[in-house]
Amino acid sequence: MFYSLTGKVINKGTNYAVISCGGVGFMCYTSRFTLYDLPDDKSEGTVYTHLNVREDALDLFGFSTEYELEWFKMLITVNGVGPKAALAILSELTVDEIALAISTKDAKSITRASGIGPKIAQRIILDLKDKVKSVIPDGEMFENADRIGAVTEMPNTSEAVAALTMLGYSQSDASVAVSKLDPSLDVQSLIKQALKILSKM
Repeated sequence: MFYSLTGKVINKGTNYAVISCGGVGFMCYTSRFTLYDLPDDKSEGTVYTHLNVREDALDLFGFSTEYELEWFKMLITVNGVGPKAALAILSELTVDEIALAISTKDAKSITRASGIGPKIAQRIILDLKDKVKSVIPDGEMFENADRIGAVTEMPNTSEAVAALTMLGYSQSDASVAVSKLDPSLDVQSLIKQALKILSKM
């Protein structure tokens, strides 16, 4: 029904923005990253929108980029993930961080979002792992998503990633670091070289 809204940003709350278009103020629920992108001085802003229809309400959700909107729509296709849960995820992780967490099966990072437990995080990974590349823009860091994700499948690299997570690194960061190394290296060498990479990230 609505593709986007462009108008004065007349109000911003903790999880919404009000866009004035033609004298009508549209309240759009949104993520903290979009709120950060929108102006604070009541100047003009644009949000790409999704209308969520319920029996008792019509809720409008808006995002500063089509990429973030696309991720919102993908997240709400997962059983158990409603609009509020999707917003919680998009407010905790950037869209690139979500893509990386799914590619590397990093459920722990996804559970940082309020109200998202391990079971839902695992379901998100299972349901969306084959869809990640379809929404990643060309030229983004995830053009090598397959290679990053593959480190959790090979014995040496998966063991190195597990060891790095035991040292306190996220599975996503550990997977990215190990993916830059020769997978034929032994586990100790992978860990040692990955630690050097992680120290510079």
